[in-house]
Amino acid sequence: MQSGAITLRLAERGDSNAIAAMSRDLIEAGLGWTYRPERIRRLIGNRESNTLLACDRAGPVGFAVMQFSEERAHLVLMAVQASHQRHGVGRQMLQWLIDSAIVAGMSSVHLELRAGNRSAIDFYRALGFSQTLLISGYYQGREHAVRMIRVLRPPQVPVSDAWLSALRR
Repeated sequence: MQSGAITLRLAERGDSNAIAAMSRDLIEAGLGWTYRPERIRRLIGNRESNTLLACDRAGPVGFAVMQFSEERAHLVLMAVQASHQRHGVGRQMLQWLIDSAIVAGMSSVHLELRAGNRSAIDFYRALGFSQTLLISGYYQGREHAVRMIRVLRPPQVPVSDAWLSALRR
């Protein structure tokens, strides 16, 4: 698989079944399924969020959902099918969303993930995220979460072209 064969696009309501299935199988395994198609449709239709889909010629291979507030963005969900992991798909999606957050004027991006998911923690660290907190029982009282943050700019400081260029390095 070549990352050049991957296209990114904003998800449409018709993508909700595929995204929900990936969430169930790749993120929520062992926890119960909470991001069902109807919830994904609401996220897709929400003006305060971006739902991104990564596709190859055969169809969806990954997705990510980011919600935006006043000054911070929250990566709600992100997953890549096992067959496409470690080929740059997650990095492409996350960079697209980070660029969107910068353009939207966000000061930081936050996320939570399973504390035992070492490969994901390492992935986010490689992309400039820092661990801020361990949250006991975050996932339905069964698993701990790690909260991570990537600072995009100091709060209340306007985004400049120089700052944007420095972040992309």
